Amino acid sequence: MKFLKLIVLTMITLAVVQESIACSGYKITVGNTTILGSNEDAWRLTPHIWFEKKTVKSNFGAAFTGSRYDGGNGYAPQSGMNEMGLAFERLASYHPTQEIFPNRITISNPTQYLKDILHTCKSVEEVKEFISKYDHSYFIEDVFIYVDKSGKYLIVEPYTLTIGNQPTYVISNFCPSITPEKNANKLDRYRNGVAFLKNGIDTSLAFCAALSDTMHVCRKKIGDGTLLSSIWDLNNGTVNLYFYHDYKTSVQFKLSEELKKGDHSIAIDTLFPPNPEFKKLRNFKTPKNSIVIGAFIVAAAGFFLLTSIFFLIQYLRRTERKKYAYIQLVLFPLGLILFYYMFVLSGSVNVFYFPAPYKDPTNVFKSVTSYIPFLLLLLIIPFSVINYRLFKENSWNVLAKWLFTLNNLIYVILIGLFAYWRFYDIFS
Repeated sequence: MKFLKLIVLTMITLAVVQESIACSGYKITVGNTTILGSNEDAWRLTPHIWFEKKTVKSNFGAAFTGSRYDGGNGYAPQSGMNEMGLAFERLASYHPTQEIFPNRITISNPTQYLKDILHTCKSVEEVKEFISKYDHSYFIEDVFIYVDKSGKYLIVEPYTLTIGNQPTYVISNFCPSITPEKNANKLDRYRNGVAFLKNGIDTSLAFCAALSDTMHVCRKKIGDGTLLSSIWDLNNGTVNLYFYHDYKTSVQFKLSEELKKGDHSIAIDTLFPPNPEFKKLRNFKTPKNSIVIGAFIVAAAGFFLLTSIFFLIQYLRRTERKKYAYIQLVLFPLGLILFYYMFVLSGSVNVFYFPAPYKDPTNVFKSVTSYIPFLLLLLIIPFSVINYRLFKENSWNVLAKWLFTLNNLIYVILIGLFAYWRFYDIFS
């Protein structure tokens, strides 16, 4: 039974990880130098680095990177380092839900919580003590690595805290305590990092940049993938940034010098020359980053649901079947199918970036919807011909004809969007 549970857990872990935003990281210690490398792989367009000096309530100043805006809290930290050489990285992962920790503090503001760790702690032991006071199962979809300048590291999983002290450590989107090595190796970015370090280890910037490059992601569809690579030198207090998987250009910050300037934030894309692939990402519109497209998809969903019911009623209420009445019967299930597909397009952003036909290993229905664009492509011509004849022959009532016309108009717009999103590129 335990073996079967492990198999199921592994399958779920890999399914979730492979279809989610991918990240990777590593730590290297040689002599008195420790490096933490972080690859943030995201579709967000707002990567930032910011600096927060120490205050009366905080012990240490710190630098953070992140790209997800969290309202009044600023940007949510994805990686960072403080004045004492304590650094961390956050990665998406999967862990089955267990019982919450009893008698622990509830995390009500995760962004501030992550900042407070760097503002308060100077070693992984102190981080472990800090986190142990909280119900850190709040981060059920994340795994963290904290590293201090001694070379020790702390792996923070939703229910487990583990300290290690190996010279090298590679991490990606999985919880190490529940993921066998052979399954972790199925992730290219993890496997590539481990293989790279088998040829020797170094802490030079050139070596670490090459390692970050080896572990970076660049998907074929629109060149999206690693948004930001950060190489934190814990002993020298510096960070080198590489923007949008371009490892030819780097910008370095010295933490002590930046903290002298007070609290400030910098948009990372403004620090680098124009990046054609990032420009392509910025211009790629989806329901998630375009209010107009998002509103259209939601409105189309409501329209398909209502008109599917309308046409079913039209079909059932007639004792004498008029010409093309079967089309009304077809529009009922088609409307429901398209209603569900609009729901899919309004949900996970993965469908727009992964190759067509999109496959979701956790949901067979979402995978099947990848073929709906082809269904509309097949129907649009015969539907358009019938639409024309309905007006010419006056077979349906006025409301039914115009609702069918509006359906066809929405189909045409959707087909254009599907082509733009490359949903038809199944052979590329």
